[in-house]
Amino acid sequence: MSLDPAVIETLSRVSTATITTVLLKKGLRNVWMRGTRPLRAGQPRLVGRAFTLRFVPAREDLATPESWSSPKSTRGAIEAMPEGCIAVVDAMGVTDAGIFGDILCARMAKKGVAGLVTDGVVRDLAGVLGTGLPVWCSGQAAPPSVAGLTFVDWQQPIGCGGVAVFPDDVIVVDDDGAVVIPAALLDAVLATAPEQERMEAWIMDEVEKGLPLPGLYPMNAETKARYEADTKGR
Repeated sequence: MSLDPAVIETLSRVSTATITTVLLKKGLRNVWMRGTRPLRAGQPRLVGRAFTLRFVPAREDLATPESWSSPKSTRGAIEAMPEGCIAVVDAMGVTDAGIFGDILCARMAKKGVAGLVTDGVVRDLAGVLGTGLPVWCSGQAAPPSVAGLTFVDWQQPIGCGGVAVFPDDVIVVDDDGAVVIPAALLDAVLATAPEQERMEAWIMDEVEKGLPLPGLYPMNAETKARYEADTKGR
């Protein structure tokens, strides 16, 4: 199920840092995927449903170049990706075998996939960058995926960067990396995250004016009253 454009618009204005704070207040501490760094500086903040892919350790009878022609392959998974999704790939943190190269990323870009997130690495770096597909990963390596990984399936629960990700969870990625919003908590995040952003922007303005942090961040009752008066009607 694709995301409502209004949801994308709202979350596109909310940083992953803010989302982690909002989810922490809901009791979720482990939502930021380790090793998901932007491959290129200046990539836009993206919002989309998770389309999950899963690798396991390489096994010599399965992890072969011939496996790329199997119906259950990364090629098959890419053809199943809907427009606007964010591909989230569990590569178990393996950094010496590239899960995707330029051709696969080019196909994803052509299909309208919003971006790729993985705790692994890509290969054919110059070509991948040339596709324009936004990628968050742990770097690059020359060997192909089958040198260290076996692809097993897509649209299953996975662990990416030590975080549980389920199909259709909502992913937000920016310069700080990738964060998962559990589908069941999306409405709660939408209800509180924009206000958190406004509040922190106001606090930053106060810091720029030279105000000290005690009583400002976090706000005491007096500061909160001043904030509410300043932002009333906005």
